[in-house]
Amino acid sequence: MSEAINNRVYRQRVLKELITDLHQGSSVEEVKNRFAALIEGVSASEIAEMEQALILEGMPVEEVQRLCDVHASVFKGSIEEIHAPRPREENPAHPIYTFKLENRELEKLLNEHILPHLEELKTADSVAKRKELAADFTLLGEIDKHYSRKENLLFPYMEKHKITAPPQVMWGVDDEIRILIKETRKLLADVPENAATVIEKASQAATRLKEMIFKEENILFPMASDSLTDPEWMKIAQASPEIGYCLIDPPMPEAASTSAHADHEPEFREETSQTTYVHFDAGLLLPEEINAMLNTLPIDITFVDKNNTVKYFTQGKERIFARPKTIIGRLVENCHPPASVHIVQKIVEDLKSGKKDHEDFWLNMGNQYVYIRYFAVRNAQGEYLGTMEVSQDIRPIQEISGEKRLMADA
Repeated sequence: MSEAINNRVYRQRVLKELITDLHQGSSVEEVKNRFAALIEGVSASEIAEMEQALILEGMPVEEVQRLCDVHASVFKGSIEEIHAPRPREENPAHPIYTFKLENRELEKLLNEHILPHLEELKTADSVAKRKELAADFTLLGEIDKHYSRKENLLFPYMEKHKITAPPQVMWGVDDEIRILIKETRKLLADVPENAATVIEKASQAATRLKEMIFKEENILFPMASDSLTDPEWMKIAQASPEIGYCLIDPPMPEAASTSAHADHEPEFREETSQTTYVHFDAGLLLPEEINAMLNTLPIDITFVDKNNTVKYFTQGKERIFARPKTIIGRLVENCHPPASVHIVQKIVEDLKSGKKDHEDFWLNMGNQYVYIRYFAVRNAQGEYLGTMEVSQDIRPIQEISGEKRLMADA
């Protein structure tokens, strides 16, 4: 036993050294042989545990993220032996089957369209060829649905099984790919832009995407398959249609069917009788009335309690941000990309401490002009109960002019 512990401590130290080397400029090729020797005979889950331990020690997620490319380089040709295909994942109703089906379509888009069009652009630049590539990258933008389901549905359940570092690292890489796709589309929209710049950025996006497909199917999905239960997979399948799918039709209806083993309510739900009134400072309402009223409001509301746990969100007809039910019971910092976690933490810290009572942001999202406000929620004694996020498309309000005092005749 002591020998096993010592080996683990040794591997942990060497892993930290490798990350430091990468940070200081060493290439993947320079460290991959040492990494391969380090993890010889070690399962992917143990590697994930070592990385998670480094993060718990205080190493930034972004630093551990540097190992992602080394993983892909070393594991090729060997990790398949560690994780054999699971029969249940061959079921078209299973979320992993859906993720892999999307990956096949993404590969087809890359190999049959994007890469050939990049080669043509290298040979001869033209507006027509740029338009073809722009259309390709518009389609590639659909990958956001694939990543969003992974981040907002799969990752929460992995966290429940104490797998936190791999999701954090992978979310950061997802965002890097999103940025590359966005920057490529912007370059393609700028006709005078140098073709070499366009080609370089598009090629980077293609390469990172292929690497991510490999990491998902040979590291992430096997790890999730080893950990999640069938009822948890069912809940992921049920919540998936709300976010949507990437380049494929919705899966078989069975994927979102209800079952006795897949109650979709939050696990820590507080039982409340539907005949019991809730008393307020000015009036009383039935729980059914409260729920319907909040869902009728033309705004999105999300409530995070004093322990930074997401406890509630409204489900209005015209929602601005997708909110899968799997975020209920999740720490708010785990519901955001690693790059923006510090911003979320600062907002909550300022509201909780009393430094601020609210924080406001506004941004353009397509045709919407979204106003996002964060409020500290306090009781009558001034004690902090949590943070409420309120989001609203205010463009229709900005366009109002004149007066309307009475209802117009029918």
